[in-house]
Amino acid sequence: MVRLYISRLRLVLLSAFAFGLNASAPVPALASDNSPALIPAVQQIEMKAGQFHLNRQTKIFASDMVAKENAQLLSVAVQKILGVSLPVMLGKPTAQEQNFVQFLSIQTFAPSEAYNLVSDTKSLRITATAAGQFYALQTLLQLLPLHKQAVIDLPAMEINDTPRFAWRGMHLDVGRHMFSVDFIKKLLDQMAALKLNTFHWHLTEDQGWRIQIKQYPKLTQVGAWRKETTKDRHYEPYIGDGVPYGGFYTQEQIKEVVAYAQRLHIMVVPEIELPGHSQAALAAYPELACTPGPFAVATNWGVFEDIYCPTEPTFTFLENVLTEVMALFPAPYIHIGGDEAPKTRWKASAQAQAVMQREGLKNEEQLQSYFIRRVEKFINSKGKRLIGWDEILEGGLAPNATVMSWRGEEGGIAAAKEGHDVIMTPTSWCYFDAGQGPAEQELWQLGGEITLEKVYSYNPVPKVLDESQQSHIRGVQANIWTEYLPTSAHVEYMVFPRLLAMAEVAWTPQDRRNFADFEHRVQNYYPRLDQAKIAYRIPRPLGLDTPVQIGKEWQWTLTAPVKDSKMFYTLDGSEPSPSPKGKLYRKTLAVKKDAAAVLKVLTVLPDGRVSAVQVAGIPKPAAQASTQK
Repeated sequence: MVRLYISRLRLVLLSAFAFGLNASAPVPALASDNSPALIPAVQQIEMKAGQFHLNRQTKIFASDMVAKENAQLLSVAVQKILGVSLPVMLGKPTAQEQNFVQFLSIQTFAPSEAYNLVSDTKSLRITATAAGQFYALQTLLQLLPLHKQAVIDLPAMEINDTPRFAWRGMHLDVGRHMFSVDFIKKLLDQMAALKLNTFHWHLTEDQGWRIQIKQYPKLTQVGAWRKETTKDRHYEPYIGDGVPYGGFYTQEQIKEVVAYAQRLHIMVVPEIELPGHSQAALAAYPELACTPGPFAVATNWGVFEDIYCPTEPTFTFLENVLTEVMALFPAPYIHIGGDEAPKTRWKASAQAQAVMQREGLKNEEQLQSYFIRRVEKFINSKGKRLIGWDEILEGGLAPNATVMSWRGEEGGIAAAKEGHDVIMTPTSWCYFDAGQGPAEQELWQLGGEITLEKVYSYNPVPKVLDESQQSHIRGVQANIWTEYLPTSAHVEYMVFPRLLAMAEVAWTPQDRRNFADFEHRVQNYYPRLDQAKIAYRIPRPLGLDTPVQIGKEWQWTLTAPVKDSKMFYTLDGSEPSPSPKGKLYRKTLAVKKDAAAVLKVLTVLPDGRVSAVQVAGIPKPAAQASTQK
């Protein structure tokens, strides 16, 4: 069992955690307080005198088989650096041992994801539950150097760390565009490195049904395929690309992803949309609608009026579907969507109106609440809990439901005040399909602008809640919607490095967070993303937005946003070029205050990947600025 576990996670350690052989890679940097530059920042750290020298003679001890699994992961990582495999032994070190690492399991260690890591000149000890040891390991892996050497020098210190929130999540929509199992594992690797623990898998949509349901084969035979996709943003008039699109995950693939995530201590929460966003299912089984159809899998984006009809055949269908889904996902939660469900068809349906009369419901909002409550009762009967978007509040919230607040924070606040658990994921901070900067300075701009700093600024606990109500804020989540993200490279560009900021929002106490310090630590993290071949957004050069006035000039001193990258610039408004004839930034740039100059910078990473062209904001001359309103 341990051997299988190690072999499947070897790639995680050697790529996602970036222990490469780049001889120029620096030893891990320090944060602004001279502690290790960790992401997310730990809750409490005390630096001490001396170092622990981890070398070829170091022994690794594990108190039990659970601890041994985590210890083996460390051994694999260290082997890449030291060139030898350190043995992992069950048991505890003798009093005479002078050079060892110890993983000590305490299943009653609380909270369950917390850990204690202590290093001194003789040893390094990790004490925690299985999950806590795994998170301590992620901290330790960030302390290891990125290049091969004979000795690994680790600072003497004590870390006591625990997450701020129990739910630290990332959502991926595969209904609009789907992605390979290997890519999803790649994302899970990165989540684990950042101590995120929940993967919200959005599996059904109007544009495609992506999970195999054996009792209803037409869901994937018909519902998983659309005849084409909207071309760019050509809604009115509609223009399609003429290219058939589709696919789905088999139940074996689902099991594979879930098992992989479990080994990374990540819970996978499936989302099966109802009653809305169901046009793909209606295309396969039109008898589930309030109108006769026929229906087609949607080829464009938006909210559609054809939704499930609240009839007995519909509930039988959903119960059968959810039974197969629940057998695949051991997580205690089933996400049912519940959002953006127009009531147009229900208002015109004799069947829906008959249900309202039978149940004594006043309006269609209450009918949706009836629909959700009925599904929740079934989910609860299987030992699971329902979670849904904040529209499930409309008409009255199901008794045990958890609310995912996306339309701002209002839904989450209302739910917490009613005593319901809440996951905060408001669009203004947590929707990573939004742009990251001005459209003309982005490789992909999907509307809106949520910068790295904006994500980092989010506090998921609203101040309007009292202490008891705040306890219902169970966590925070980043969402990736893929209408305009057809490839894995698009997804990586939109997710990273913003996911680093969300990880710190989710893990680190509010009073331990500081963006300037975080920005410094992010610079040290990029080599890890490079090693994992993550196509992250290359940020603006540091100093580009902070020119200094010296006499009659504005001067820029730039720092490359990623170590060892190069910056090419122009001052005449033309596009900078990385060619041999391009202007390579080497020293401070100067522009006369009254000059009509435009500073543009292009960053080129060591692997050749280039940024979007970034434009400096040159301050207006004083006389001109004073006339502006």
